[in-house]
Amino acid sequence: MKKILVVSDTHRKLTNLQRALETEKGADLLIHLGDIEGDEEEIRRLAGCPVEMVKGNNDFFCALPREEEIWLAGHKAFLTHGHDYGVSVGDEILRDEARARGCDIVMYGHTHRPVLDENDGGLTVLNPGSLSYPRQMDRRPSYAVILAETGKNLSFELKELG
Repeated sequence: MKKILVVSDTHRKLTNLQRALETEKGADLLIHLGDIEGDEEEIRRLAGCPVEMVKGNNDFFCALPREEEIWLAGHKAFLTHGHDYGVSVGDEILRDEARARGCDIVMYGHTHRPVLDENDGGLTVLNPGSLSYPRQMDRRPSYAVILAETGKNLSFELKELG
């Protein structure tokens, strides 16, 4: 069983990322969905595991990819920050793009609001929210954990830091 920690929008504030990594000890993979703002190497150091990162709208002058497609225990996942797909006003365009790419998971950030929808015709939509500047009603820093085992369904959970 692999544990995947999914975060976004840390905006050069890594204290809550450290807390999430401590809470989720033993993560096998860290996925960061953008707005890293130059902390790529520090995040890799803190993670202590492989890291996948994509560029957000505030990640200027960095070499990160704008989006990625990766495999998680036999499931194809599309990673993007989301701003290029208009997620601030809705994620329908992003969902269509993920389906067009043959993905069964799409992960994005940008809105600073957590979303988990596992009931969209075989597509799972995940936004972990923000660890630094949460915008949902209770304003609690949030992230997601995926448990992955090859040949089995993935398990998704949104979590908040207390």
